[in-house]
Order: sequence, then C-alpha cells, then structure tokens
Amino acid sequence: MKKYSFHLLTMLLAITVSAQAQTKNIQNFDQDWTFNLGDVSNAKNTDFNDSGWRKLNLPHDWSIEGKFSKDNPATPEGGALPGGIGWYRKTFTIPESSRGKIISIDFDGVYQKSEVWINGHRLGFRPNGYISFRYNLTPYLFYGTKKNVIAVKADNSTQPNSRWYSGSGIYRHVWLATNNKVAVDHWGTFVTTPKVSAQAASINLKTTIRNYTGATQTAVLTTIIYDASGKIVMMKTIPGISVKDSIKEVSQDFTLNNPNLWSVDKPYLYKVVSKVTDEKSVSDSYETPLGIRYFNFDVDKGFTLNGKPMKILGVCDHHDLGSLGAAVNKRALERQLEILKGMGVNGIRTSHNPPAPELLDLADKMGFIVMDEAFDVWRRGKKKYDYHLYFDQWHKRDLEDQILRDRNHPSVMMWSIGNEIPEQTDSSAIGIARDLAAIVHSLDTTRPITNANNNPGTNNKIIQSGAVDLVGYNYHHTDLAGFHDRYPGKKFIGTETTSALETRGVYDMPSDSIRRWPNNRNYENGKGGMNADYTVSAYDNVSAPWGSTHEETWKVIKKYDFLSGMFIWTGFDYLGEPTPYSWPARSSYFGIVDLAGFPKDVYYMYQSEWTDKTVLHIFPHWNWEAGKTVDVWAYFNHADEVELFLNGKSLGVKKKTGDDLHVMWRVKYQPGTLKAVSRKDGKVVLTREIKTAGKPAKIQLFADRSTIKADGSDLSFITVKILDKDGNVVPDAENLVNFKINGDAFIAGVDNGDPVSHDPFKANYRKAFHGLALAIVQSKEKAGKVSFTATAAGLAPATISLQMIK
Repeated sequence: MKKYSFHLLTMLLAITVSAQAQTKNIQNFDQDWTFNLGDVSNAKNTDFNDSGWRKLNLPHDWSIEGKFSKDNPATPEGGALPGGIGWYRKTFTIPESSRGKIISIDFDGVYQKSEVWINGHRLGFRPNGYISFRYNLTPYLFYGTKKNVIAVKADNSTQPNSRWYSGSGIYRHVWLATNNKVAVDHWGTFVTTPKVSAQAASINLKTTIRNYTGATQTAVLTTIIYDASGKIVMMKTIPGISVKDSIKEVSQDFTLNNPNLWSVDKPYLYKVVSKVTDEKSVSDSYETPLGIRYFNFDVDKGFTLNGKPMKILGVCDHHDLGSLGAAVNKRALERQLEILKGMGVNGIRTSHNPPAPELLDLADKMGFIVMDEAFDVWRRGKKKYDYHLYFDQWHKRDLEDQILRDRNHPSVMMWSIGNEIPEQTDSSAIGIARDLAAIVHSLDTTRPITNANNNPGTNNKIIQSGAVDLVGYNYHHTDLAGFHDRYPGKKFIGTETTSALETRGVYDMPSDSIRRWPNNRNYENGKGGMNADYTVSAYDNVSAPWGSTHEETWKVIKKYDFLSGMFIWTGFDYLGEPTPYSWPARSSYFGIVDLAGFPKDVYYMYQSEWTDKTVLHIFPHWNWEAGKTVDVWAYFNHADEVELFLNGKSLGVKKKTGDDLHVMWRVKYQPGTLKAVSRKDGKVVLTREIKTAGKPAKIQLFADRSTIKADGSDLSFITVKILDKDGNVVPDAENLVNFKINGDAFIAGVDNGDPVSHDPFKANYRKAFHGLALAIVQSKEKAGKVSFTATAAGLAPATISLQMIK
C-alpha cells in the first residue's frame, strides 16, 4: 500500500504542473477520404478499388454541389437540390503501440440512413441524419503496416424526407478515439450545480468508468477543476475503485467559493478534467465543460438567470450555412452567432433537430441560451419518407444519445421533445410525450422540458399529458395576453414566433398596410397581392398568415413579464421552405439576416430594442422615380426624437408615442441627400445620411477577417459592394462579378442573398443583388499571403490581401 501511495502522489504532482497535462486520445479523422456519388454494390469490401473516386476531406455535403431544379425529389421545400446515395471510403493504419487498446470511431452526424463497415464487417445503421454516434472498431482492426478500410454509405435517395434543406453525406466531423481498456465511458460524465449563489457553488460530478478487460480492475479517479485561465481551483481523488466487467458510476461533490457565474454577457467557463489512473500511469483523460449558473422560469415573473430577470431574446435557425450547405464549419457558425449577438440575440433554438457539437461549444463560449430540440415528427409524418418511419424503433436511442452528448453544456437550458407534432390533438400524444419526458428525466432532471405547439389550445394532448414543464407556443401572438386564463399556473415560452417575411433591399409602399402572404396558400407570383418578381417588402409589413410582423410580436412579448421569452422564426434565411413563394424561389424569406449574412433593415429595430448600442437606422435607399412618394422609416434609441432633412430642408421632427418601435415620414422623392439627426434633450446623438447613387463605377471589398489560420478549414467572408464614383452603394446593381485567388486558398462558396437565384454556390463568380455579393475564402494548410481579386465588366476592379498563418 505504501508503494501504491508513492506512485499516486507522484502522478498527482505531475498533474498539477500544467492544466494541459492530459492524454491525447481523440484525433480528427476528416482527412483523405474518397467519395462516389451513386450506389456501388461492393464498395464495402476491403479489396474494392476506389482509385478512381474523388478525393476529399470532411465535412462534406454533396447536395450543395448540385444544380437547382424543381424536379429534384427533395422539391423546392427541401431546397430543390439533388439527393441520392453516396459512398465514402478511407484507408488508414493503426500503430502497433495501439494494440490492446479500445479504438472507436465517432460520427457527429451523417445525413442520412448511414451504414458503416470496417474491413468488410458491418458495424451498424443509423437512420437519423442529425444524431451523433460511435462504433467500436477494435475487434476488426489490423495493426502496424497492414491497412484498414472504413466504408460509409449515406442514403438520401428516398425523398422528400425533410421540410427544409437537409444536405447529404458525412456533413459533420469524424473522430478516432483511442482509449485504454479502463477509461471514462463515451459521454461518460455529468456535471451539475445543485446549489449556486454568488458566495458558493456546490458541484456534483458523476463519472462513468467502463472496463473492457473482462475482469475486475482497480482504478483511481482524479478530478481537477480549472478556471478560465488554466489555474487549478479544485482537485479530488478517489482511490481503489473496483470496476467490474462493465461500467461503474462514481460520484464526487465539490464546493467552490466565490464562483465566477456563467451568463449571456459574461459566459465564464471552467473546465473539468477526469483522469483515470492505475498504479503506473494516467490511462485516460476526459474533459467536461463547466459553466456555473442558476436559472428559473416563474409563472408570473418569467425567466431569471443568476437571480436577474431577463427575457430570452432568441431566434430559431436551421443547420445549413448558406452557400456552404450543411457541411459544418466552426468559423461559419461563429460568424452567424457574432451577427446575431450584434443585434442583441441571447438565445438559439436548434430547429428541429440536435445541432452540431460545435454550435453548443460556441454557445457556451459566446453566451447563448439554447433550446436543444430533438424531433420534428413522432409516429405521424409530415413528409412521406421522414423520421416517422423510424420513430418507434429509434426514438429512445436517439433521444438518449442527444441528452448524454449535450447535457454538460451550460448554454443548454431547455429540452424540446418536438416541433408542431401532428399528434398534438390526438390522444396518442399523451403516452408518447410522457415516454419522451421519462427518457429525458432518466438522464437529466436539471432542465425543463418543452414542446413547440402550433395548436396550443386546451385540446392539446401534449400539454394535457403533464410531460412538459414549459408550455411552448408557436405563434398565436394575439392570444398571449390571455395565456394564464387558458393555462393557470403554467409557465410560458415562445418556442416559435413571428414568421415575418422580407427580401433585403426591396420596399413596397404604402408601408403602413399589413399583408399576410401567401393569401389562401396561393404560392403563385402576382396572385393574392403578391409580387410578380418573387420579392417581399423589407418594411416589416408582411408576414405569413399564421404569424405576425416583427413589431407586432415584440410589442406583446415585451409587455408582459410572464412571457419568459421568444424564439423568432428565423435568425437567418435558410435553404428550402421558400415561403411565401414556391419555385423558382429555393430558400426562405423569414430571416432577419439573409442567406449571405447581410442584415435586413429590421435587424436594426431589434438592435435598438435589445442592445445598449446607440442606434439610428434610416431606410430605404434613395434611388427612386422622380415624384414618387416614398415612406422613410427610422429605428432609433437613446434619443427623444429624430429630424429628417432632404437636401438640407427639414421634413419635420418625429417622436415615438405609445409602444411605437419606429417613426415614419411620407416623402416626395427628389434626388440628393436624405439626412436623419437623432437628439436627446436637444443635443445631437447620431446623424445618418443616405445619398442618391449614380451608375455603378467600381467594386469595394471588405474581409471580415484579413488574417486566418492555415488549417484547411478557417474562413474569411468577403463582402463585395458595387459603388458609384462617389463611393455610394448602388441599390439596384446586379453586375456579374468574377473572382480570382492567388495563393494557397480557395473559394468555398459564393452568394448574394437572392432567394430566387439558381446560380451555383460553388463557383468563382456571382451577380450582385441590390448592390452586394459574398465570396467565402477557405484556407489550405500552408502559411503565406493570398490575394483575392474581383472584376466586373465596365467597373474598376478591387483586390484585397489575406494572410494565412500557422
């Protein structure tokens, strides 16, 4: 025993030397795959010759590379892009030093109906395209110089299977995990904070240790908590743990004095490292994020975080990344979240499926409250080939895997078990809802459960079941004030709100008439008052019939404390579901930000309401027909009034009255300069000008980041502006712009935010849309300088330099 204690003391001293003292047992497995679009009967065989297949790195979405067509089986609702069957293969070696260890492969997500083989042995099938899963490769591997072959079949051929663009293939990351035979189990920790105050936090960590040896083993578990700077703040060790031939759960309790609390404004993160050791060495090291926070949903007072009342100001978003498709990219996700944070968003709903793990990592670090959603359907489907075909067999496994994977993220504060479930008024929903809630509660009782109900009346069986802690409303904004009359004693969350519609840069007058499109589900252009050019006014005066405008919705949510928050449909435009039009439209109009990441005008209404930034935003552009009456709107805050000037002449002072969220002038157009001045107590706060633009004369480029990592995945988003000779954006410019790169980088995607464009996303050109376009530059793996040039006929070109760094 003395010898054992000496070894343990030596190991603990080594552990405390550095916060980075850990085994590297997970490696990225994205590189050097081969791919074939189309079914191949013997592609799973080890001796299959794939030398003629395309070579690529993951993540990969083959659908985004295809051509738009209304005849694609996905239909315009599914993005009008091709599906099919795709095969992926990878040849690799495992070092002799790994013999005797457990080697697993982790897939973060494959869309969809994936089958996996290793060296000709079938590992399994997962129909859900959004779930993460692991297979144990160990029994079938070769070691040393002998090569292994993994083959993956993704089957997205039976369509339509989605109500939005799904993407196709291994569109999330793949990892190879190498562990000793006694180690922390996959998703094997659960950290909770049962009691939290500013003075102290109690922390409980449950660690599941798995033993693959077939015989009882003795292990030591050391848990170390690091603060954000990497300093050790707590450490505990449990020696002599007897682990039989399967799994053992070990519980540890800590008390941390004066904790730094996680919040949306200061998302402070600790890190928990669990080390499993024997007498000689650390056999496994496992990291778990820790955000210390407490929150509550109150019947009358709504939501509080760390004891402070606040509204959840959220958006719903689908998983696609615009022109990048479904292929996950951490920087692209981060950019989306940065844009949303800039308008005051503090919440994300993962519509309508488990998200990429990177989204939750970013939400933890950037400060977002996440509603983590599981299903769009249960037993009754919405599309012929959707998940309802697999629900009975797979819902328990899929939901368990989601909860186990995501339950340690401090950003996750709600579980949603479904969205607009067809059974919600059917008595069968009672049993299903209770079953799903029981699955969640078996793994996590620290977060409330909700369900997004588009029929939230008292005949809703999911609400009647008692399975949900928060009554989720989709829309019905005129009914919200009477929520407690309908559901006394219940807690509220706006699971999905608004469904307003806008095309960036389009303005229909008069702006003060509300329109509900499509009228009677008539999706034809030019019908029911809709625009023949497939556009929607950006004045925030159009919504889908089931929804409401942004201002209509926010005025209600803002007014009542018990309305704990909202998730707007949607933060970004997304591929598929092109409401209010169908083909030739192929993406949505719901976003506050368009598909390219360019904000629509209503973005600034939220910024004026949801942030402390000083805002004055006037619109529309100032290029109109002579004599036309134009409605000029202003969003502003931190001021009492706004005065508008046209060519130096005052058009009057406007003040918000009542619950107004903007002011408006009706102006007869004259070319020149439109200027707005906001004032508080008579002093100027901000001034904004819009000038009549001349003909297109030149291109301007702006990179969101001019220095990026040479890691093969980092991105620079380059905004392309068409300017007149005086530097004004030309609001109707549609010039075709060509792009060229010199250096070790490539164009990963192009876009312009036009929901009707059928130009490819994978190209070196793009037409401007209302004066703007976007090019996304992706690094390779060599450091150096890259030049990006944009040219267009008759315009002065532009070049920008980017630096790739190691």
